[in-house]
This record gives sequence, C-alpha cells and structure tokens, in this order.
Amino acid sequence: MSDQQANLEWRDGAVPVSTRFDDPYFSLENGLAETTYVFLDGNDLPNRFGAGFHIAELGFGTGLNLLTTWAAWDAAGMASPLRFTSFEGFPMSAEDMSRALESFPVLKPYAERLVEAWAKDTSLSTLKGIEARVVVGDARETLAQQEFAADAWFLDGFSPAKNPELWDADLLRQVGLHTAPNGTAATYTAAGFVRQNLQDAGFEVERIAGFGRKRHMTIARKAP
Repeated sequence: MSDQQANLEWRDGAVPVSTRFDDPYFSLENGLAETTYVFLDGNDLPNRFGAGFHIAELGFGTGLNLLTTWAAWDAAGMASPLRFTSFEGFPMSAEDMSRALESFPVLKPYAERLVEAWAKDTSLSTLKGIEARVVVGDARETLAQQEFAADAWFLDGFSPAKNPELWDADLLRQVGLHTAPNGTAATYTAAGFVRQNLQDAGFEVERIAGFGRKRHMTIARKAP
C-alpha cells in the first residue's frame, strides 16, 4: 500500500468522502447510474467493445468504474478479458473499499473478487477474469512512463476546483498521447479549463447534459 493513503469520512454511513479533497467518491444520489451514464454512455460503451479493447482511467477510487465496466463487458458476451489501466494517487484500504461497494449489491460478485485482490496487492496482479492494473502514485509522473494507447478514458479525479493537479494541461496532454486514433474520453465535469486542455491535447470536445443535478459533462474524441 502507498504511503499516501486515502483519508476518509463517511456520509450517511455509506458514501466515502475524501477529507483531503473534500469530495465524495461517487454520486450521493446513485453512484452506479452516474458511472453508467458518464463513463460508459459517455464513451459509447458497450457499443464499441471489441477484442483487446483498452480502457484507462485517472482516479481509481473505490473501483466502482472498473466493476461497472467489467459487468457490462461480461453482459455483452465478450470472450476475451477487458483491459483496464487506472492511476490512483491515494489508494484506500481494502476494508474501506469493501464498505463503499456494499452500496452496490448488484456488483457483489465482482466486488468480492476486487477487494480480495486489492488486499493482496493494489496493482491487482492477482485479479482473475480481467486484465486490470492500477498504477499507484502521482499520475503526472507515472502516466508518461506508460506505453499503451487506450481506446477510452474515464477522467474521474476529484472536482477540478479541489484537485486541479489531475486536470492540468501537461497531464491531459499525456492522456492525449496515450489515446488511440478515434479513441474517446468522458468526464463528469464541464469546467472550461478542462475542456480547453482536452482540446489542446488533440481531442474534439463536446459539452452534453450531465447526470442528475449536474447540468453538463464533457465527452471527447481524439482525431484520427
């Protein structure tokens, strides 16, 4: 486990809130529906699933995005394992992860496997059924060291107003460099500087209706 562990408090006994960034890990209304709307629908998934499809993510958090996508991958009848690479600066404990994921009983079979693997190794080297890897550390340093080109990105850091480091121009430039031609990205935020940084990173950016009370969110596609 990283020296920089997540510091949490719990809202309503179920929703983890980062005390470092003063932001919840998932929607207080319906985290699973938000993940589906923002990250799956926002990247036109599962329509784009195919052999070798690779998703990358900034902000692993509770693992909810991975579990939701994994379940959708299996439901789509995909024969090969999903590839999923995530970057996390402040990993939570396995106990906290388990507690957070109790809010999503439909994902319980996947959550149990994730928590068991996470307790052994936060890189998820022992997780079976999916080619998942979590890179722990500052993504501004670790992403540049990677050699993949993702088909889709989940940009799920804490609020840009509270965690601007995960949305800065240099990091999003690396996201662009690590995206395949016609690859996509989606995020819950529609902050102007985030959209500009994505444009500067080589993406065509669109603001669309957000989830729940959020008026807008952002989707993006890298030029071919």
